Amino acid sequence: MLSSADFALPNKGVNFRPFPRSQKQAAMKPAIHYRIVPVSPEAHLFEITLTIDKPEPAGQRLGLPVWIPGSYLVREFAKNIVSIEAFDEHGSLPMAKLDKRSWQVAPTRAPLTVRYTVYGFDLSVRTAYLDQTRAFFNGTSLCLGVEGQLDAPVVVDLVAPAGKDYREWRVATSLKPLKAKPFAFGSYTAANYDELIDHPVELGDFTLIQFKACGVPHDFVLSGRLPKIDSKRLARDVKAICEYQIKLFGEPAPFDRYVFMSFVSGDGYGGLEHRASTALMCSRDSLPQPGETGMKSSYRQYLGLISHEYFHTWNVKRIKPAAYAPYPADGEAYSRLLWAFEGLTSYYDDLTLVRTGLIEVDSYLELLSHTITGVLRSPGRQVQTLEDSSFDTWIKYYRPDENAPNSMVSYYTKGALAGMCLDLHIRKETAGKQSLDDVMLALWQRYGRDFYQGKPVGVPEEGWEAVAEEVTGLKLKPLFDLLLRSTEELPLETALAQVGVLWQARAQVGAGDKGGWLDKAKPTGVWLGARTGTDAGLVKLTHLFTDGPAMNAGLSANDVLVAIDGLKANQANLDAVLATAKPGDKLEVLAFRRDELLKFKLKLDSAPATTVGLKASGEDKAKQAERRAWLGA
Repeated sequence: MLSSADFALPNKGVNFRPFPRSQKQAAMKPAIHYRIVPVSPEAHLFEITLTIDKPEPAGQRLGLPVWIPGSYLVREFAKNIVSIEAFDEHGSLPMAKLDKRSWQVAPTRAPLTVRYTVYGFDLSVRTAYLDQTRAFFNGTSLCLGVEGQLDAPVVVDLVAPAGKDYREWRVATSLKPLKAKPFAFGSYTAANYDELIDHPVELGDFTLIQFKACGVPHDFVLSGRLPKIDSKRLARDVKAICEYQIKLFGEPAPFDRYVFMSFVSGDGYGGLEHRASTALMCSRDSLPQPGETGMKSSYRQYLGLISHEYFHTWNVKRIKPAAYAPYPADGEAYSRLLWAFEGLTSYYDDLTLVRTGLIEVDSYLELLSHTITGVLRSPGRQVQTLEDSSFDTWIKYYRPDENAPNSMVSYYTKGALAGMCLDLHIRKETAGKQSLDDVMLALWQRYGRDFYQGKPVGVPEEGWEAVAEEVTGLKLKPLFDLLLRSTEELPLETALAQVGVLWQARAQVGAGDKGGWLDKAKPTGVWLGARTGTDAGLVKLTHLFTDGPAMNAGLSANDVLVAIDGLKANQANLDAVLATAKPGDKLEVLAFRRDELLKFKLKLDSAPATTVGLKASGEDKAKQAERRAWLGA
């Protein structure tokens, strides 16, 4: 049996390194060539043929990343490789698998070919998908990196599936065409491996909407089964988002062309950013319909997602933590700065919507109240700091369990609120002469603008705060200590008061209450201290909150309530009991834990005032002016 010990190379790992393309490399014939074929849509199999003109004579090593930048979880993409073989002009070559993600081919001095098949049937934006209706892939899922030649130019041949059923399929990607017409199968090119894996590909019979933002072509691709949509409105609204963000950081845009790829389904939602494109998922009812007026909440959410991923073009794809420059393909990259790169992007996504006039101030404050409410309802905010949340993303944020609300806080949502506090603080202390916008622009000019033009430089762990103090001239360390390195409550009410936003803290009203202003808020009642779902018509406890009535009674997550005070426990009955009960009332609860019936005595308590409503005040003219300066409206 051939093992890795027979021809081992040092274990250097394969890194995502954004190497500059030198004049010498540009003049060379591309040495790395990928041929990608959706060879069996019904079996969800891609076939990839990798050709290496000059392999490492001692034995070429190959590796597939274990995670995709922007989604901070080790996902083990190599698990989807079904078969793999290597050969040169003389015939088959032995291959040894070195670890979970890498292989080494026996020595050869001839051009090396590696052919392998990859299973793709994940509808998310992170991996690869193939069936008879469409194909989508990220390079991290399909393209083995060639160690020692990650800086070499790359050619990718995209080949259509065989058969008449695929004659209408086209190609959507921000890869640069080499010998391919627009949206056609053929040859595309990338300067190096890092660039290759940062341009996902959509294949299929998709709908195409085109517009220019600040003179730059933008393609909006919609795949899946679409309803009738108002494509002109979608183009107009997305263009407004794009032009605002381009101008925020300063023209020209950092790309020659941008591609939105959105898969439309019944209930999809999500996005993943790339350097000149983004992969999105949305539900059908989130798209604007012909003749539809106003801003429905699902479309508002979709525009917020688009705004979020587009903002990442600057903030994380080019301005990025030093720990991600380069990205390590073989393991985690730790940084305490995700609050700035994901959290501040989450702050600017909805802020962009109100500043462009796509939503009104009241609508923005409603969204903001939802975010605040979500954070306040998570006891984990009093346990985990924002910096720790950023650092622990690999083991917590993308791996939530039934105790997640009690043990962690999201660097997306709390990071967005910390960004708002920082922004309003800077505006106040500089009398409106400086804002967070100025800090973002300085970071762009220092770290982001030339990121792919030379040796990439990321933001040091302490560098973000240093730039903020330098730009504003303020001593911000006490504020950063509070926002990022403590579990104290954020000064949200105080910050919003300075721009004339009224604050209403109240108990939750109904299961669907996410926050928002109530003119006649219901008096504080009682609460169960748990999130619930359903199981065969009964109430299932999904998450229990620390020191809540349910936890104090001994109930646990995944318990299924059978009866409350002798009556069948369904959601309607539970809501009715809670609506009339008073603090201190006791309930007898029967519940199944696994297949065992247990009895509990549950003492109800006052519901906490963790639901927030916000409302713009029109009484103070000076505060109105500050609010307009902040929101642009």
